[in-house]
Amino acid sequence: MKTNPGRFFEDYRIGEVIAHAVPRTVSGGERAMYHALYPSRGALYSSDEFARASGLPASPLDDLIAFHVVFGKTVPDISLNAVANLGYAEGRWLAPVYAGDTLRSESEVIGLKENSNGKSGVVYVRTTGRNQHGTPVLEYVRWVMVRKNRETPAPDPVVPKLQAVVPPEALVIPAGLDFSNYDFTLAGEAHRWGDYAVGEKIDHVDGVTIEEAEHMLATRLWQNTAKVHFDATFREDGRRLIYGGHVISMARALSFNGLANAQMIVALNAGAHANPCFAGDTIRAWSEVLDKAPTTAPGVGAIRLRLVAVKQGAAPFALRDEAGKYLPEVLLDLDYWALMPV
Repeated sequence: MKTNPGRFFEDYRIGEVIAHAVPRTVSGGERAMYHALYPSRGALYSSDEFARASGLPASPLDDLIAFHVVFGKTVPDISLNAVANLGYAEGRWLAPVYAGDTLRSESEVIGLKENSNGKSGVVYVRTTGRNQHGTPVLEYVRWVMVRKNRETPAPDPVVPKLQAVVPPEALVIPAGLDFSNYDFTLAGEAHRWGDYAVGEKIDHVDGVTIEEAEHMLATRLWQNTAKVHFDATFREDGRRLIYGGHVISMARALSFNGLANAQMIVALNAGAHANPCFAGDTIRAWSEVLDKAPTTAPGVGAIRLRLVAVKQGAAPFALRDEAGKYLPEVLLDLDYWALMPV
């Protein structure tokens, strides 16, 4: 058999390291396509001159481009037969990605737990993305529910202990980053690190209706081959599931209205795709300030944010019901650290 049916739950082993195909050289084309797919307007990612004034050699590609490319490499080996991508933890952006860089990915299996129904199980992996020099640019843990293909004895459950939050001292600040002379007019908003209070909630106001064509284009762009995103016969309801990263990028772009100066994502503390998203859903977003921390970089502060994406009909700032379950309108609950001028 020369075709690849993908891995199933019983095919993984604790400690296994998987080198993923295929390396990808990214360019300004990825930036242009990303900005066409999402209403992304971050100044640091739009202007070489703004980036140089902030101490960087040029404008890096958006942080989530790096995430999508690294993530996409892993899909044929990790989540081709996934039922759902369940969550993220311990994510850190370790170096900026620039046009011309070549990215590749590898994952280590760090946890396995069969579900009680015996038909699927959860696979935990730690993925690292590297550039052409072998320098790590991104790492994160994710866990995925994967189908079983045959009757096999359940492995001893191994569930890794993961940090709830990446500590501020573990955040990697890009070399040279300096917001001392930050131009708030060019950035689009005057709000700085000191203007935000822990516990504050921000309604980002705007909404975008997801179209079938654009989410298919995005998923192909990131070379994500998961069957649930492409094959309408793969789900019983006959609908193609929107790639969760598409929702992340859309919500992040919408958060510009109110958080325009949260320029760089440097850590992903936790994330959950709370409910499925389909074409025709209208996405809106709100954020909550969870924490703040100083950094050693001139003029740069770190802000910890909860980003929540919801679909039509959601009440402002509503997240869970009385039983603690996510409300059906909630699509995404993402906890991350970003860098902002003080």
